[in-house]
Amino acid sequence: MMAFWWPLLVLAFAYAICRFLLMLIPSNVPSIDVDASDVLDDGNQTRENSFIYVPSRRQGDKVQCYEPATMKYLGYYPALKPDEVKERVVLASKAQKTWAQSSFKQRRQFLRILLKYIIEHQDLICEISSRDTGKTMVDASLGEIMTTCEKITWLLSEGEKWLKPEYRSCGRSMIHKTAKVEFHPLGVIGAIVSWNYPFHNIFNPMLAAVFSGNSIVIKVSEHASWSGCFYVRIIQAALAAVGAPENLVEVITGFAETGEALVSSVDKIIFVGSPGVGRMIMRNAADTLIPVTLELGGKDAFIVCEDVDVPHVAQIAVRGALQSSGQNCAGAERFYVHKDVYPAFVAEVVKIVKSITAGPPLLGKYDMGAICMQEHSEKLQSLVNDALDKGAEIAGRGSVGNIAEGAVDQYFPPTVIINVNHTMKLMQEEAFGPIMPIMKFSSDEEAVELANDSKYGLGCAVFSGSQHRAKVIASQIHTGVAAVNDFASTYMCQSLPFGGVKESGFGRFAGIEGLRACCLVKSVVEDRWWPFIKTKIPKPIQVNRSSPFESFILLFNIDIHRSLSGKCSILFQRMASSFRSLLWKLCMA
Repeated sequence: MMAFWWPLLVLAFAYAICRFLLMLIPSNVPSIDVDASDVLDDGNQTRENSFIYVPSRRQGDKVQCYEPATMKYLGYYPALKPDEVKERVVLASKAQKTWAQSSFKQRRQFLRILLKYIIEHQDLICEISSRDTGKTMVDASLGEIMTTCEKITWLLSEGEKWLKPEYRSCGRSMIHKTAKVEFHPLGVIGAIVSWNYPFHNIFNPMLAAVFSGNSIVIKVSEHASWSGCFYVRIIQAALAAVGAPENLVEVITGFAETGEALVSSVDKIIFVGSPGVGRMIMRNAADTLIPVTLELGGKDAFIVCEDVDVPHVAQIAVRGALQSSGQNCAGAERFYVHKDVYPAFVAEVVKIVKSITAGPPLLGKYDMGAICMQEHSEKLQSLVNDALDKGAEIAGRGSVGNIAEGAVDQYFPPTVIINVNHTMKLMQEEAFGPIMPIMKFSSDEEAVELANDSKYGLGCAVFSGSQHRAKVIASQIHTGVAAVNDFASTYMCQSLPFGGVKESGFGRFAGIEGLRACCLVKSVVEDRWWPFIKTKIPKPIQVNRSSPFESFILLFNIDIHRSLSGKCSILFQRMASSFRSLLWKLCMA
């Protein structure tokens, strides 16, 4: 088993940060009460709610929910029909018209209430995420709590600043004007989010949408509906505490037709999922010509140069590959290691991975949790088999703990594979599982070429004893995000935009760009010294009789307000004449 101190250290670090954040919350922030009685596992469930769930064919009117780690039944939620979805969007639109007039003070109070609840109830939030997706409590703490708290604190600190009008240069010809960009709410934002981080994937688009004055309707994955329907209670309780209108934030459940109805009804759509579904989202969004943000996963490269501290980087590599059982869109999926340290790196990684055991996460004795999606373990094994058939070797594997008799197997042992190449599906397709394929490279140029040989382009990580060398390599990799001598640190910096290129999608969420992407960006020009100096259209231009040269000069004829004294009028006229002469000389220079 992995060293016992490591998860304890991570939890202690997360706890310390949360306690620090709690001290920053003003004392006048109210607490909210969220009913969690129906989601707590008290160990005394009735027979009806504790049987082992054996998945059957999809029922069109119900979303069945179960724990991936134990296959215990959790209940079901309705699969909304298109008309029901549109009704929710209409209600959200009405609420948004009221919320658009809210002050930033009110919106910040909403964020503070959320932050206080999250910090005080992080164990509950993590446990619900763990039960619905199979991840460990450590993975939930890192991926759900810390990232969400970072986003809230960034919005509290800088959100208003980046939504205020931004003044721009007006140019030489418009020196008597002011030019600015205003950021107005779009209306109703739609979000279709994935299951791998159910808490953060709801809060991430919601926070940006609501803080920028929008309402939002979120379709949660059918694989994480149970947790999503609890998490929205937290949001709605916090909104009620600040006097926000009802229906401002809605979570809906269902399957493909539910998502299609949402796309056709909202003013912008944010989608987190696969490239195939992303293409369908784009086709549907084309009917109403709404803006689209797509985050479609990745096949991130993890590059290790020969001048690194191998044991140190090996620990980061294993965390990057096995975080949330490898079910991480920004997870490390391709490992390129310089040939001089390849044997030492492989040996160190294999030693770590062999000590890892997967099992039910809430038992507290396993290092890795379950695979969330039904039958995904079979896909992972098929990728491994394809690589083995083409000459790869399994260098080492972790183990799976004792699973209850009769339970459907939802686990895949962490696996290290060597002698891989780019003809193998494992190096081309997103695995989304706990597999570490490791390949040699001989030069920095080869490492860059291998990293760019992918249809995905979300992120990368580059490790070198020379920070300059690592930066040079990272700058040449065609991805939306890059970490130098670290892994996934870009996402913890919530001031930065997040998104990819190629089949990883386009558009950005998080950061300034993600916040403003929820806005109608409006360019505005107005008179600088109104009403004393304003634009006048001369008669020659009105009747279109002047030469191009005369039209150009007459455009700068400045009308002096009649209420000024005669002397001031003459003075301004002379200033205007001088300005026209100077401008003409500048243009002819």
